[in-house]
Amino acid sequence: MNRIIKKAAVLGSGIMGSRIACHLANIGVEVLLLDIVPFDLTDEEKDNPTARNRMVNDSLKAAIKSKPSPLYSSKAAHLIKTGNFEDDMDKIKDCDWVLEAVVERLDIKKQVFEKVEAHRKQGTLITSNTSGIPINLMLEGRSEDFQTHFCGTHFFNPPRYLRLLEIIPTKKTDQGIIDFFMSYGDLYLGKETVLCKDTPAFIANRVGVYSMMSAMHAVDKTGLTVGEVDKLTGPVIGHAKSATFRTSDLVGLDTTVNVSNNLYEGLPNDESRDNFKLPKIVQELSDRKWLGDKTKQGFYKKVVEDGEKQILELDLKTYEYGSKSKSKLDILDKTKNEENLKKRLQIAVAEEGNVGEFYRMTFFDLFRYVTYRIPEIADELFRIDQAVSAGFAWEIGPFESWDAIGVQKCVDQMKAMDLIPAPWVDEMLAAGNTSFYKFEEGKKHYYDMVSKSYKVVPGTEGMIILDAFKENNVVWSNDGATLYDVGDGVLNLEFHTKMNALGAEIVEGINLSIQKAEEEFRGLVIGNEGQNFSAGANLAMLFMSAVDQEFDEIEMATQAFQKTMTRARFSSVPVVSAPSGLALGGGCELSLHCDAIQAHAETYIGLVEVGVGLIPGGGGTKEFALRASDEYESGDPELNTLQKYFMNIATARVATSAKEAKEMNIIKPADKITLNRSRLLNDAKQRVLQLADSGYTQPVERTDIKVHGKSALAMLEAGIGGMLYGNYISKHDALIAKKLAWIMAGGDLSTPTRVSEQYLLDLEREAFLSLCGEPKTLERIQSIIFKGKPLRN
Repeated sequence: MNRIIKKAAVLGSGIMGSRIACHLANIGVEVLLLDIVPFDLTDEEKDNPTARNRMVNDSLKAAIKSKPSPLYSSKAAHLIKTGNFEDDMDKIKDCDWVLEAVVERLDIKKQVFEKVEAHRKQGTLITSNTSGIPINLMLEGRSEDFQTHFCGTHFFNPPRYLRLLEIIPTKKTDQGIIDFFMSYGDLYLGKETVLCKDTPAFIANRVGVYSMMSAMHAVDKTGLTVGEVDKLTGPVIGHAKSATFRTSDLVGLDTTVNVSNNLYEGLPNDESRDNFKLPKIVQELSDRKWLGDKTKQGFYKKVVEDGEKQILELDLKTYEYGSKSKSKLDILDKTKNEENLKKRLQIAVAEEGNVGEFYRMTFFDLFRYVTYRIPEIADELFRIDQAVSAGFAWEIGPFESWDAIGVQKCVDQMKAMDLIPAPWVDEMLAAGNTSFYKFEEGKKHYYDMVSKSYKVVPGTEGMIILDAFKENNVVWSNDGATLYDVGDGVLNLEFHTKMNALGAEIVEGINLSIQKAEEEFRGLVIGNEGQNFSAGANLAMLFMSAVDQEFDEIEMATQAFQKTMTRARFSSVPVVSAPSGLALGGGCELSLHCDAIQAHAETYIGLVEVGVGLIPGGGGTKEFALRASDEYESGDPELNTLQKYFMNIATARVATSAKEAKEMNIIKPADKITLNRSRLLNDAKQRVLQLADSGYTQPVERTDIKVHGKSALAMLEAGIGGMLYGNYISKHDALIAKKLAWIMAGGDLSTPTRVSEQYLLDLEREAFLSLCGEPKTLERIQSIIFKGKPLRN
């Protein structure tokens, strides 16, 4: 049966329900969001529809206003209609999917399902978003059709941003329903969709909470501080920035306590059950009701002293708050310039002292634990990695981390620490299989403990995983970029500098990649598997040249960068950009000049150069002027259209999703959006092939860009003057804005004129160079480089 979800009902409008509704609206699904009628209605309100829907409407309004936004675009909110369980439950008969997200009490869920049963049509999908109640217990009293169409669909909070969707079938769930949700979650919801068994806390929370408890227990033994642990368990090991204790404060210590206690009670046969007992520090904070952000204090506390906000850190010995720990951790110096996560993990585990002891205790205990969870919570090891990585925002999961450090090496150390893994690991190694994963013929394979052989990870057949091409398919590389042959006549250029900042190595890589593609291939994808496409140009090199007043050098570099951007535009084969995460400044400019953009839904793209006292100098300003010119035919006043594009640069506006980037015309209507990050590079490759197969013709330089000269300058400068007079901007902001206005107006031409791309590029380069000589611009660049903070001067 070919199912299509046109309309869904979400029952329960709390934190999860309202945000799941928003994410369904993100992909164009009509949503009916229902909740209870408020208990405190007055007699006059009992027949008032607005009052009866007050709870659901307030919840939805709060969700839409929350930051970060649960919506790709505020325009999607119109797809969500609200109601209540008493007046509107009959409307679910028109829904293809009914998702329950009410309070975590089995009796209440059963009451809701009783009402669902009365109104749903046969064949409607029904799921629960429970995070821990056994799915099979919800089937009692339900019809056969209900039972076969029912399963768990566990989203992680926030549903838009955390990529995990756990699918938990019961023994009664029809296999076709399981297959549908596995596919729908992947392709339409953009999720890492993981098949789970109906065991306590499923996969991600079972392993993730164990890992958190293990780290907290290790604190007692190593004497590390709250701040030190969070520095050690964050991005340096590929985990979320909130790390361990900050995550607890964000989620709420009561949630951590409840999940941990429930796991302890629900896992009488878990060999590591005692690790779910609350560590002393957690029990103490729980007793004091210091639960984190919801009680204004937990492991951290925000205070205002002398008019300035400060974050204080809990001393785990005295339980008093003090200034955040400033102790120097050598491991951070050793790893700060190492972009390769796998190498950072090796350095971490080899570290000496209490830091190394902490890493070995926590990593090795986690490694041991997950070996015993197969086949209890999953039949295959890759499902554990997928769930934990996507649910807790880890870059790689436990088995992948183990591979990175070295399986045999870890096993030897684990045994010396009496952390003995399950017997199947020794059997795997004894058979000459030295890793849990390997890559063959461009595919990722995992070790299957039942067949004692390697199998392709299901669902990855339609994905490009660059690690799979590193052994035999590297065409060219330097320190900043690597070019791969990803098959079917398509090349893929990957950046791997810090934050993928664009410097000389990447500029060389772009030019050489296009050259090779034109000589021997059908096209080029520019994209990577990192967290960010590119955070922009390498400011450090620019800063040094500007301080030394090497302006000829800066002009040559700027001209070279402009030529590289136009090289992408005027190549003889299609070039497709595949941005994800940050695509700022030069990263945005590169995407603007490619033949097409295949963007991940979570792409944050924009021209932000004014924040460092510059204007976009790599063709970005020219491109916005060109796109404004193309919009003049739409019927809107031309100068209003120009002002819109001008303001997007002048305010350093960044699109907070690919959909919003389309509304800003950074991503054009013909460009495509990929919801699942893992599929982005392959989708971009297919876009290259589509362009090539459709008879791609090399573009030529545009000479028909309409600029307005003095009339546009007058309008834009009037606005700048007003902002300056009102103290909304500084004098330096005004200087930058006037130079930007000069370019977008085409200079002080007497009448509207058609100009070429090169004409605007020359104006752009001149303005960029002049700003590099401004002391206040150098102060802004210096603040970003050395303090990591923007400066308003």
